Amino acid sequence: MVDEFIKRVEQAIVSKRLLPDGASVLVAVSGGLDSMVLLHVMHALAPKHGWTLTAAHFNHLIRGRTAVADQRFVARAAEELGVRFESASADVQAFAKAQKLSIEMAARTLRHQFFARTARGLGVGKVALAHHADDQVELFLLRLLRGASGVGLAGMHWSTPSPADARVTLVRPLLNLRKRELKVWADDQKISFREDATNASADILRNRIRHKLLPLLRREYQPGIDNVLLRESDLLRDETDYIAAEATQAIRSRKKFDAMPVALQRRVLHAELVRAGITPDFKLIEQLRISVGLWASVDANLFCRRDERGGIETKTGAAADFNPGGLRVNITGTHSVRFQGMTLTWAKRTGALVPKTKTGREFFDAAEIGKTVILRHWRPGDRFQPIGTKCPVKLQDIFTNQKIPRERRHTLVVATTSSGEVFWVERLRIGERFKVKPATKQRLEWKWRRG
Repeated sequence: MVDEFIKRVEQAIVSKRLLPDGASVLVAVSGGLDSMVLLHVMHALAPKHGWTLTAAHFNHLIRGRTAVADQRFVARAAEELGVRFESASADVQAFAKAQKLSIEMAARTLRHQFFARTARGLGVGKVALAHHADDQVELFLLRLLRGASGVGLAGMHWSTPSPADARVTLVRPLLNLRKRELKVWADDQKISFREDATNASADILRNRIRHKLLPLLRREYQPGIDNVLLRESDLLRDETDYIAAEATQAIRSRKKFDAMPVALQRRVLHAELVRAGITPDFKLIEQLRISVGLWASVDANLFCRRDERGGIETKTGAAADFNPGGLRVNITGTHSVRFQGMTLTWAKRTGALVPKTKTGREFFDAAEIGKTVILRHWRPGDRFQPIGTKCPVKLQDIFTNQKIPRERRHTLVVATTSSGEVFWVERLRIGERFKVKPATKQRLEWKWRRG
């Protein structure tokens, strides 16, 4: 009699076309319950389908001796099954600090780089991961709390390109199985595995969702919340797949961007950003969607803008030679940027106000300015309300009153909010609405330097 559990996994692999017969497969194995079940199921099915398996283990160097023991455990299990074993390690904490990433994101990045690198080295095109239905539920809530779009809420697909190398495909043969089913089968087959102590850490948001939020939702709101969220993921996945196909067609046909529905505009930009190697997020997509030809900052050294068809152009390094049409900049954290011969630096401050003792520095109410500013030059029709005045006036009139020569006016840098309201003009006073007030909770320190 064929093991019913193994049969279900095989049916998923065949029906979803995850692995062709005769394929070489890299199986990601951490040593935990999920991955050890995956390794044993794949090993049981390998002779029938002609698969060549390699177990791959990545040591994050986070848990000291425990992590070393995990690596030895997986190596021993692979040897007992007669499966090739590959491993590597990297200092995730140091990488996270250097790249300003969370530990989770840093670990994921390095782990996928290892899988892709190993797969390429062995001539393997498929990497099998042990994600299951419970992971899908937790991921839905995790991304919902972080404000993900429909693409994010759609969750994991059965098969996707590796984020580290699109030539490598990730497959998830256990995606329709619940964690408890994996545990029952592991107990029945007497499969050993190692518990990861970090799975109980309340410092990790996913763990708090698993151990606190989901039990609360099941107990107080919806006993069947897991099935509800899995169904929502399925619906969103089908819808986002359809929009993705429409976006691909729009890109190929070079359809005019402004003529597209908003949902399709966002999906086109999402696809084009991924194609450009940029991680898409809602804020960046919206900045590009509403502004054609305006540079947006991805980070301190990378900028992008869209054309009239939704295509993405990127530039790296200083922005001094960028189109004078403008530069859109995210001002979260402390950074600096070059624009038209000027270096601008900003930082968020709290506590006592520092007296303005030198030129080239101003303070603004950070909440009034927001998280995004636009740097550009003066445009006819611009209006500005300098501090101490009662209403906005034409910037052209202010230039005239200040006796600023006409040829100089077009070289001065103007800073506006994301909605286009001017809050700072080089050589002039700051904007009245954006001054620091008694109720101000956080100040934006704004420095600039020519040359």
